[in-house]
Amino acid sequence: MTRHPNRRDFLKQGSAAALSLALFPSLKRTVAPSDKLRVAHIGLNGMGTNHLNWFARLPEVDVVGLCDLDETHLSKALNTLQAIQPNTTAKTYADFRHLLDRTDIDAITCATPDHWHAQIAIMAFQAGKDVYGEKPLSYSVREGQKMLKAVNRYDRIFQLGTQIHAGDNYHRVVELIRGGAIGNVHTVRLWKTGFPPVLGPATYQTPPATLNWDMWQGPAPVSLYTPERCHFTYRYFLDYSGGVFQDFWCHIADVVWWAINPTGLKRISAKGAAPEGIGDAPKWIDIDYEFDNLSLHWTSTPPNVPGAENRGIGAYFEGDKGTLLCDYSTREITINGVVMNDIAEIPITLERSPGHQQNFVDAVKSRRQPESNLAYARQMTMPMHLGLISYRLGQPLEWNARKEKFRYNADANAMLSREYRKGWDLL
Repeated sequence: MTRHPNRRDFLKQGSAAALSLALFPSLKRTVAPSDKLRVAHIGLNGMGTNHLNWFARLPEVDVVGLCDLDETHLSKALNTLQAIQPNTTAKTYADFRHLLDRTDIDAITCATPDHWHAQIAIMAFQAGKDVYGEKPLSYSVREGQKMLKAVNRYDRIFQLGTQIHAGDNYHRVVELIRGGAIGNVHTVRLWKTGFPPVLGPATYQTPPATLNWDMWQGPAPVSLYTPERCHFTYRYFLDYSGGVFQDFWCHIADVVWWAINPTGLKRISAKGAAPEGIGDAPKWIDIDYEFDNLSLHWTSTPPNVPGAENRGIGAYFEGDKGTLLCDYSTREITINGVVMNDIAEIPITLERSPGHQQNFVDAVKSRRQPESNLAYARQMTMPMHLGLISYRLGQPLEWNARKEKFRYNADANAMLSREYRKGWDLL
């Protein structure tokens, strides 16, 4: 689906200039109104506020729409935008469908709770809009499959909001691993410490007049309103998300999939504990994954390896020549007992990012998929979903990577998707 061919031609013609800015991001330039990307934001609290701040400050972006089903969030977001772009004429919406009906919007960002990510993205693709979507990619495996089919069918651009992906440290870790610094990687250990808050007891009550609670729940099972199930703490309920594990998987698994692209997943075995309080996402979860020629382990405490004990999050690569430990901004390579943070002989091979949001803008203009594109993000996200299914069933599971289904387990396969609540299957 193609909209506004003249605007698209303008945007494509601007891609060469955008590339110059990408290579020299410190350069300032004036952008003609006809060359500006018209962006709207859906979901405007927490990360949505970050989206607004990031994109509104890019010279090539004109923020033209704001959407949230909580009036207090929407009002705050409009004030934020007016402080950045005092002459803004952006319109506000309580229902994202009305925003998607506009034919003059090029792209949207989505920072809603997880259970809305897939439907909003797919509907945006159908409406001819590109999408910068917050992590995780989707609520379920089947949703990710539908998103990939739609982004290809409608020839859209998608960027997952793995902002850390743009940093130099992850780029250099990938170069070191791919360059053979520690040899063939046979084991990876990932971890994130921290327990969810103890929520409750539930205080069921009438939703605030400023909040459309029915639409907030959307495709999820219906529930009486209690503040603990809404806004930031929604992530500790399996109806909407997957707790600390789901919140942080993409942050650190990203560098692994980028560096070694694990394939041929065969087996998933998870164990964990339910939390105290009214939340039901795991208090802690440990998962063992078996891929072709690779063992990958997720833990909720640091693994017993050198340098991990004081890091709240990290990745530890074990190769046949050495190890590499990293987090968001640091790395340690150990070879024959010698610890270093770089190996000069391994060349710089990856183009550095102009910034995650700028990368998305450049991709929209050039019509080339960005760094954290949907096909990549889906493969990186899928094991997260499978680990939660193993935890919820309390048993190890065998996986057919080619068919993307579990072997001999109907209960597990039934959890690859869920039926949307009546009236909220909008596709």
